[in-house]
Amino acid sequence: MKKIISLCMIAVCLLMAVPAQAQLHFGVKGGLNLSKISFSSSDLKGDNKTGWFIGPMAEFTVPIIGVGVDVAALYSQTELGVDGYADNTDKLKTIEVPVNLKWSFGLGSMAGIYVAAGPQFGFNIGNKSGSFLDYELKKNNTSFNVGAGVKLIKHLQIGVNYNFALSNTAEFTIPVDGGPSHTVKVKNNTWQASLAYIF
Repeated sequence: MKKIISLCMIAVCLLMAVPAQAQLHFGVKGGLNLSKISFSSSDLKGDNKTGWFIGPMAEFTVPIIGVGVDVAALYSQTELGVDGYADNTDKLKTIEVPVNLKWSFGLGSMAGIYVAAGPQFGFNIGNKSGSFLDYELKKNNTSFNVGAGVKLIKHLQIGVNYNFALSNTAEFTIPVDGGPSHTVKVKNNTWQASLAYIF
């Protein structure tokens, strides 16, 4: 993971070294989440839950080679659910900051395709503990994005990406008879479908 982050930082530095060719555009991105939590060791299983996200974004691109950086600040609301607990869910409210290295190539003057990957940093701005499970939600977490999409009429971007957790979203403790308590770590992995408008 450290190597990937280092490569992304090197790419950003290289892009900043060619400002004469670079293009900076701003926009708005929104979409849907489909999340599922996983447990490090437990009889519990995560359930698929939907959510949404929206926020401003910026795209920095070198037109000749089609490589750039996509950065956003997204308000995200996701439900955390456990299989068998259909009536009990918690909402995870975060500010997500994805920093993706993006490669775009055209299919003509009005359309193109892109692939993107990079780290994402989440900051919890909602509840700090669970309501139906006695878990503690982390203040921040780190994940990684891998995705692709299409660009249409120079302004619209439609994309799909998978966001897999690198750090824990929450933790809770299970008491053990005659022994020390056992800590279970919770991670949240998410599929995302997005629509962005670039000004």
